[in-house]
Amino acid sequence: MNADIYDVIHRRRDVRAQFTGAPIPADVLHRILTAAHAAPSVGLSQPWDFIIVSDLTVRRAFYEHVQYERAAFAATLTGTAAAGFARIKIDGVLESSLSIVVTYDPERGSPAVLGRHAIADAGLYSVCLAIQNLWLAATAEKLGVGWVSFYREPHLRQLLGIPAGIRPVAWLCLGPVTHLEATPDLERHGWRHRRPLDTAIHHDRW
Repeated sequence: MNADIYDVIHRRRDVRAQFTGAPIPADVLHRILTAAHAAPSVGLSQPWDFIIVSDLTVRRAFYEHVQYERAAFAATLTGTAAAGFARIKIDGVLESSLSIVVTYDPERGSPAVLGRHAIADAGLYSVCLAIQNLWLAATAEKLGVGWVSFYREPHLRQLLGIPAGIRPVAWLCLGPVTHLEATPDLERHGWRHRRPLDTAIHHDRW
C-alpha cells in the first residue's frame, strides 16, 4: 500500500463502469474510513458521519431515483450534448460492493465553532476534505470510488432516515475494480476537457 501520494492523486478516478462487486475486506474498509476521519476540520468540529449502505434493496431504491434524475437532466439537452450524455454512465450503485453516504452536521461543535464565524460554509468544506481523504485512501488500496450526484437531498434523507438538519453531501460507490481508466470518463467521452494549470493561476490579484 506504499503508494506515492502524487501517483495516487493522478490515478484517482470517478469510477462508474469498472466495479467488480467483490467484497471489501473489513480491515481495508476500516483503514479507508480512518483516513477520512483524519481529515482536518474547522474548529476540530469533525462535522461528518459515514453511513455504510450494503442493503441491495436500499441501493436499488436509490438507483431508481438516480435514473429518474438522469432522465430529467437528459430532457434539458439537445443535439450533440444529448447524444454525448446518452453514452455516459453516471453511477455504479448496483455494481459496486457497497456505498458510503457522507453527511454534514452544521451543529457539531456549536455554538462556537472556531474559524466558522465569518465563513458559514467552512464546515461543509471540512466534509469535502474527509471525502477527498477517503477517495485517495481507496485509490491507494486499489479500490474505486464513484461520487453519485444525480439525486435530491430530501429523497436521500428520507430513504436513509437522516435526521432533519443533517445534510447528505455525497453518495459514494466503493469497491474493487477491474482497472482505473487512464483518462477521466468525461474527457474520454468528449463532454469536457481539462484546462491547463497555467490558465488557473493568478498572481497577487485576479
